[in-house]
Amino acid sequence: MALPDYMTDANAVLKDTDAQWRYKQPPDYSKTRKYYEETKSKNHAAGSLPELVENLVKNWEIEASFKTQLSDWRTVDFTQYSFTINDGEPVSAEHMLQVGTYNAIIQAGNKYYDPKTMDFGTSHKTFKRMMPTFAWEVLEVYTEPPNPVAFKWRHWGEFKGDYSAVNGDNEKVKIEATGGLVDITGVTVAYLNDKMQVTKLKTWFDSDEMFRQMDPTGTKAIITPMGACPIAGHGGEKDAISAEVTEDVNIH
Repeated sequence: MALPDYMTDANAVLKDTDAQWRYKQPPDYSKTRKYYEETKSKNHAAGSLPELVENLVKNWEIEASFKTQLSDWRTVDFTQYSFTINDGEPVSAEHMLQVGTYNAIIQAGNKYYDPKTMDFGTSHKTFKRMMPTFAWEVLEVYTEPPNPVAFKWRHWGEFKGDYSAVNGDNEKVKIEATGGLVDITGVTVAYLNDKMQVTKLKTWFDSDEMFRQMDPTGTKAIITPMGACPIAGHGGEKDAISAEVTEDVNIH
């Protein structure tokens, strides 16, 4: 069986010009791809299983972040798809489309961020501003189809812009950019159908590790109370939070 293009080309779905895109056109990933080539730790052979898995996940991330119509997602079977973090409750493609990939992945319970206080757009702009390029690579693949594909991955970027968000205590959190590296790893198991579409993703990683690297001493964050409504971008000071992160997330 011929492999789908999203397993052989990391930018395959960017060519889906007829899809419904969040910003009316496919995003530009050229800066992130350049940063990936310059700083990656692995050089997978063309056509190798690690490269195929890496391409699949990169195309999945594009679709989950920027395609607004589930029927346009080619990397997943959205009628079966579910996503789980750290053995938590599975969420559907519809949920991810509503809250965004960052809010689906980052867990609550730290002083820096809470997914319930940041909507899709504000969350993406927050992390895009602090890390203009956030590259991703497969480090190792442990199993191969037709079994579920288990692999270890790395996600990294440079903390170049000030971080501004709202935590679960309805407090504004700011961390001054350091220019340092943010480098996190995790493990994912991908369940695929016979078309090499994802039907289920199960991921394990410590989302707090990113914040520990941003604030290694635990003292850099400036935390101030806020008194507006509980959703960022919907009134009061939180409109200011949204305004602070107005960089165009259409550039990756």
